[in-house]
Amino acid sequence: MRPAVTKPPAPKLAASTPVRMDRQFIAQNNIVERYLSGRLPPRGAQEFERYCREHPHLIEELRLGDHLHAALRLLEVGGQAPPWEEKPRRWWERLPLLIGACGLCALFAVLSMVNGGRLSAQERKAAALEQQIAGQPLDPVESTSVVQLFPSRTAPSQQSLATIGGGAAELADLRIDLSWSKFKAFNVTIDRVNQGRVAVLHNLLRDSNGNVRIELNSSALGPGDYRMTIDGLTWSGAPVPQAWATITVAPRGQDP
Repeated sequence: MRPAVTKPPAPKLAASTPVRMDRQFIAQNNIVERYLSGRLPPRGAQEFERYCREHPHLIEELRLGDHLHAALRLLEVGGQAPPWEEKPRRWWERLPLLIGACGLCALFAVLSMVNGGRLSAQERKAAALEQQIAGQPLDPVESTSVVQLFPSRTAPSQQSLATIGGGAAELADLRIDLSWSKFKAFNVTIDRVNQGRVAVLHNLLRDSNGNVRIELNSSALGPGDYRMTIDGLTWSGAPVPQAWATITVAPRGQDP
């Protein structure tokens, strides 16, 4: 029995071994397949490209176009994009979106700084007003003035019914006409217009003339408009709105 004759292996292409590229060498060493799969050494790839450039008709003979179309079909079947198409970027990699996100962050930072500055300014102003009110001394009363008030029975009114203060401090005797009300006891709430609550006076009774009287030092209140809300009290103490009146405190040194 004759021993089997083995075919000598195809010579390997090394980067340091000079190669002579021709059709026979390309066929024997599967140059096309190795080139397309990326397994061809750099020197061999350069020689193969040079040979194809010098013999352009070889590309058609080797059916490189068919190999390329087959590879593209495999990419399509596998759901992969062709190599010349740009891969879809994630949302944070897209330049317009990134610029927009940075712009929004910068805008929010500026708004936060502005709002923080406004809040700080308001807090400082409120603290200064509180300190001013706490440290504001009362002027001694030099006179007493009687102020008769006929409040509105329907709704709060912006029109001031009287002005107190202005010159020297005086004791303002406010007499609120409630002779028409069926209630005998009242609560009076005093609010500074567009600012806040000043005081709540409980269980005030009418005098014999039907007036609820409030006496106060005109220097105790800062200049501005003050709205009084008068609630009648039921037998159980529940408040029932009855009337509204607005008065004005003039700045010191200004005639009322």
